[in-house]
Amino acid sequence: MTDRVAEDARFLARNAVDALPEGALAHQLGEGRPLRVKLGIDPTAPDIHLGHTVVLRKLREFQDLGHTVVLIVGDYTARVGDPSGRSSTRPQLDPAQIDANAETFRRQAFTVLDPEHTELRRNGEWLDMGMEELFRLARTATVAQLLERDDFARRYATGRPISVLELLYPLLQGYDSVQVRADVELGGTDQKFNLLLARAIQQAYGVAPQSILTLPILPGTDGERRMSKSLDNYVGVTERPDEMFGKLMRVPDSAMPVYYELLLEGPPDPGLTPVEAKRAMARELTERFHDPDAATGAEAHFDRLHVQRMAPEEVEELTFSAPDGAVHLPRLMGEAFGLSRSESRRLIDQGGVRLDGEPVAGGNLDIASERLDGALLQVGKRRFRRLRLA
Repeated sequence: MTDRVAEDARFLARNAVDALPEGALAHQLGEGRPLRVKLGIDPTAPDIHLGHTVVLRKLREFQDLGHTVVLIVGDYTARVGDPSGRSSTRPQLDPAQIDANAETFRRQAFTVLDPEHTELRRNGEWLDMGMEELFRLARTATVAQLLERDDFARRYATGRPISVLELLYPLLQGYDSVQVRADVELGGTDQKFNLLLARAIQQAYGVAPQSILTLPILPGTDGERRMSKSLDNYVGVTERPDEMFGKLMRVPDSAMPVYYELLLEGPPDPGLTPVEAKRAMARELTERFHDPDAATGAEAHFDRLHVQRMAPEEVEELTFSAPDGAVHLPRLMGEAFGLSRSESRRLIDQGGVRLDGEPVAGGNLDIASERLDGALLQVGKRRFRRLRLA
């Protein structure tokens, strides 16, 4: 093995949790050919978030060393639903929604990946298979093997249902590796079982088994659970700069080390206070997915709202009608922000609602239209509407 091969292998595996089998990646790199590096993403939601970019950036590192990324959009595996980390069966998604999500994923993935060195595939190309081929695939694993998965084992032990379709999922993912002849497959740590099983499936089909790299899972903006759109703790890569900056500023201090490690690949400047380090992170990531001017503007917007306690420079308008000359404020808040009337009243009682900067007191919430026309309605720290009488 040359020094260059050993250096490349160390570089690619440096922040991986698992690089298996031991020494396999270095051996593959030593063959002197472009490797086919696979990632499968099921488009169960429309947007790519920063959690996805941990793996996408690793793929980009392979590309920068001359290797080919095979990005598989799981339009068929999404119909099954990945059971990894799940305590119950996923609801079935509408195929039309899956297709729409897949197109969004394709566009957003190229905010990180190099399109010139990416082979984009949909596993519907080969998973729309006949029964004979499905029978052959099903013979490559046993039920005992599949029940070794932690999530399946826990559900089986507690009597919670596991559908036969879910048991098929790891086999379908492994068959993807057969079809694209993957040399390396990447995934989060929750994918380790699936990635290793794919090696056995490749061997059953006479294909050289892949090596695997598993990457850490980025916590969401709550600092605890994995980043997920369904948990509403995510930062989307195509969100507005001010939204991206603001969400990153809400990441707890306790999660900052892992954000720096996984997204910025190094610790923060030790001379910075925690809030300064958080600002530096928010600026750099906003600039990465937008541009320097957008990052500067997003930071100024954040300061205007949260430091200077001022309204944003641009506020969406809401036109309202008042046939009786007055408007019930909870109803207006529902129209402006989609809040229920009970939730609106609770926010008012808590002092979280302001008109032109003044807290709204409880009591009579029927407000004269003249008072509301042109007023700035604020709910919490971040929601504003300029009111206009129709």
